[in-house]
Amino acid sequence: MDPFLLLLPLLSTFIPSLAFQIPTHNQSSSLKQQILDLAYDPITLNWMKRVRREIHEFPELAYEEFNTSALIRRELDHLGVTYRWPVARTGVVAQIGSGSPPFVALRADMDALPIQELVDWEHKSKIDGKMHACAHDAHVAMLLGAAKILQQLRERLKATVLVIFQPAEESGTGAKHMIQEGVLDNVEAIFGLHLVIEYPLGVVASRPGDFLAGCGGFKAKITGKGGNAGFPQYSIDSVLAASTSVISLQNIVSREADPLDSQVVSVARVEAGSAHNLIPESTTFAGTFRALSKKSFYAIRKRIEEVIVGQAAVHRCSAKVKFDGNELPTIPPTTNDERIYEIVRQVSSEIVGEENTRLAPKFTGSEDFAFFLEKVPGTLLLVGMRNDKSGTMYSPHNPYFVVDEDVFPIGAAIHAAFAFSYNSHSTTSHF
Repeated sequence: MDPFLLLLPLLSTFIPSLAFQIPTHNQSSSLKQQILDLAYDPITLNWMKRVRREIHEFPELAYEEFNTSALIRRELDHLGVTYRWPVARTGVVAQIGSGSPPFVALRADMDALPIQELVDWEHKSKIDGKMHACAHDAHVAMLLGAAKILQQLRERLKATVLVIFQPAEESGTGAKHMIQEGVLDNVEAIFGLHLVIEYPLGVVASRPGDFLAGCGGFKAKITGKGGNAGFPQYSIDSVLAASTSVISLQNIVSREADPLDSQVVSVARVEAGSAHNLIPESTTFAGTFRALSKKSFYAIRKRIEEVIVGQAAVHRCSAKVKFDGNELPTIPPTTNDERIYEIVRQVSSEIVGEENTRLAPKFTGSEDFAFFLEKVPGTLLLVGMRNDKSGTMYSPHNPYFVVDEDVFPIGAAIHAAFAFSYNSHSTTSHF
């Protein structure tokens, strides 16, 4: 048994910085208490830690998650849980429960990032240039923990729970491919969570409606006529056309958007000629755009193309603007369903306490969980894990990113509690 687990009840009494109460492990017959007891069971917690650390040591990028997928299937086999595989190349979809409606889905992402880990610890990434720097290894561990709880309590389930392990979140395409392969068929609601450092360990947050921004990329190529820079009258300057396009794109947000409707247009790469005295025939530039509402998101995409094509024409050039492709994934805004949000809020308050269940602000970060939310009602929840003592102070996509594994019982319990609490016609938690 992890010695720290024996100290947790005492620490929660004497250390005010702990933001949540550790549940007591009594023999209560309530479903809530059973879920908490199972989630905080030292054997389950240590198992989730081992799973997460094994995944962390061998990170795999989008659609390369073969070993991760095999590990998930191995653990599901040990739990006696049936599953479908492969889905979207490396994904796994398990099924627990009655086999009858309602069908409710829980989701975790499982891909890593092309980052060299700089955290010096026993389970540091063993793959050069690859790291789990966005907590997807932890998401998998917590969802497996929830699957274990649900399987142990399956006789009490009055629904069918689909447990989705999704590839390629970081590429922005994994959820879309899973949907194309039918993972949401018959599903009435879906729930997902993401670990964050914006909130302390034990605090959770979300909001109804618009939550995370949609994210898109664009790449433009402006073509003119190359020539000697000393005789510009014989050329058609693509650099000048590109420069005015970049400047004009900033006016979309500053002069066309409602100041209260957050939007972003950023050009982050420009490529032109290779000599200081030659006007290049073409100039290429690329950037990103974000907006919180679907209406604004698709409107800003339309205006980006109009501005670039228009500015190119003013300078006697032609322009082609590309928005799609693996390099430029388009992810819609993450919009939480209000009814499912209310169920998640009530479930979360039962697990971590009303005082630790917060209304989150809107964020301009993006999540491809949004594709699921376009198809079925659902909610994404942020689960806090900031803890200066454990080093969880660095943002995701940082080589020093650290996960506080003491958050695992919270994530597993909320997953499982939502699955039990969902009812097709209710906004009230009933577990």
